[in-house]
Amino acid sequence: LQKELLKYKQEARNLQGIKDALQQRLIQQDAAVLQLKQELLRANMDKEELHNQNADLQRKVEERNRLLAEYKKELCQKDRHLQQHQSKLDEMLRQLSEANYQQVDLERELEHREALLAHCMKREAEE
Repeated sequence: LQKELLKYKQEARNLQGIKDALQQRLIQQDAAVLQLKQELLRANMDKEELHNQNADLQRKVEERNRLLAEYKKELCQKDRHLQQHQSKLDEMLRQLSEANYQQVDLERELEHREALLAHCMKREAEE
C-alpha cells in the first residue's frame, strides 16, 4: 500500500506540476490576449482618427473646389468684360484714326484754300 501511496503521491505531484504549468501558460495567454485587445483598441482608435481626418480633408477639398469653381466663373466674366472693352477700344481707335485722317485732309484743304485766298488777294491787290 505504501508503494501504491507513493506512486499516487508521485502521480499527484506530476499532475500538480502539469496543472501549475498549464495555469502559467493560461496566464501568459490571457496576458497576450489582453495585449492584443489593447492593440486592437488602439488600432481602432487610430482608424477612427484617420477616418475623421480623411472626412475633414475631404470637406476642405470640396470647399476649395467650390471656391475654385467660383473663381473660374468670375474669371470668365472678367474675360468677357475685357473682350467687350477691348472691342470697344478697338472701335474707338479706328474712329480716332479715321478722325485723324479727316483732320489731316481738312488741314490740307484749309492750307490749299488759304493759299488760293492769299493768291486771289495778291492778285486783287495787284489789280
